[in-house]
Amino acid sequence: MGKITNEELLKSLNSKFEGAITVVGEPFGLLTLETGREHIIAVLSFLKTDPALQFIYLTDITAIHYPEQEKQIGVIYHLHSLVNNVRVRIKVFLADNDVHIPTASTVWDGANWMERETYDFFGVIFDGHPDLRRILNVDDMTAFPMRKEFPLEDPNRVDKKDYFFGR
Repeated sequence: MGKITNEELLKSLNSKFEGAITVVGEPFGLLTLETGREHIIAVLSFLKTDPALQFIYLTDITAIHYPEQEKQIGVIYHLHSLVNNVRVRIKVFLADNDVHIPTASTVWDGANWMERETYDFFGVIFDGHPDLRRILNVDDMTAFPMRKEFPLEDPNRVDKKDYFFGR
């Protein structure tokens, strides 16, 4: 079987999910798509089970925080078709006050820990997840450390004062 191109992949997705997929770009040849939370599980399932595409390997699930955007939290899925040696990135953006998205652990068992990590660091709630709780941070932590909600430096640090550097 020959390697499928990004154009062929996009054509397959658009024929199945007309109007539900937006092309974000193709940085370094990696097709990057965006969809909504209401379509994400259907899109992931299609990519995994389609006999021509076979994106059977879930490389990663993570998130990103853009505090300046209307939809601040982006959940990002990286998939790899080992048969076709093609990768794809799919993004779903969520408003900061509604960070719910369906779990992908119904499609890949391996999504379980990836989703727990994304919850732990970004606060994304994966609806239907079998055991959504912190995995790396302490259980009683109230903040989500990868969100850009805190100043980068402590303003009370005394070793960073200008007069220590002759300014």
